[in-house]
Amino acid sequence: MSTVPPPSPGLPLGSDGYPAAGGVVRRPAGQDESARANRRWWDAAADAYLAEHGGDLGDVDFLWCPEGLREADARLLGDVAGRRVVEIGCGSAPCARWLARQGADVVALDLSGGMLARAAELNRATGIPVPLLQADAGALPLASASMDLACSAFGGLPFVADARAVLVEVARVLRPGGRFVASVNHPFRWPFPDSPDPEDLRVTSSYFDRRPYVETDDAGRAVYVEHHRTVGDWLRAVVGAGLVLEDVVEPEWTPGRTETWGQWSPERGALIPGTLVLACSRP
Repeated sequence: MSTVPPPSPGLPLGSDGYPAAGGVVRRPAGQDESARANRRWWDAAADAYLAEHGGDLGDVDFLWCPEGLREADARLLGDVAGRRVVEIGCGSAPCARWLARQGADVVALDLSGGMLARAAELNRATGIPVPLLQADAGALPLASASMDLACSAFGGLPFVADARAVLVEVARVLRPGGRFVASVNHPFRWPFPDSPDPEDLRVTSSYFDRRPYVETDDAGRAVYVEHHRTVGDWLRAVVGAGLVLEDVVEPEWTPGRTETWGQWSPERGALIPGTLVLACSRP
């Protein structure tokens, strides 16, 4: 069932190994532009991203967020043994492999062929052959009412232009009573600079400015797009998709955790939330 096509043509890389941006703007970006840009970005960034964060993510582990919340402790998905599960935006698929080790019947999908290629390598290295699919989160290649659980750990949802359309797809593939849990960037982080230093906690933009964050090449074409939604936007998207919101989790920083991940840090995590976790179900 694994379908891992070759990555898209590469982007020029900076000295840190990530795609080099010619500029950064806040402007509208539709679904096609967002998907095209983010697929190329993650294809190009896969090696650098996993070199930087792979040790924290693990090969067979389920990390919900930079604060260090893990499914082994949180059990947001409940008992997964014998359950059919789809992971949306799986990246290198450590979460899916962890679920498989717990006895779940898992399929993992991602937009990026580059990330799925690394997932396939880790499947072989760990001996856990999770099925992999390349697909857009807004068009899940799965039968209706075929899944008991769906999950997404910072995968897919922050990068799509129409979150409600994705949630409608999730509701479609879940069986009645099925559960969906997703972690996303906490909307509260958007007005502040992208810095882990608490001294930089000053409001520099409006929380209500919903224009996406867009990195561009020298010709002004989008190479990376991340979408901002308020907490209210997320809740309305969940309810509008026909799902029932069961819990909202704002993870606190794990005691003793020292990792800094982008703007997430122990110092900043002690002051403001960085992650929003939505737990919902299909009636």
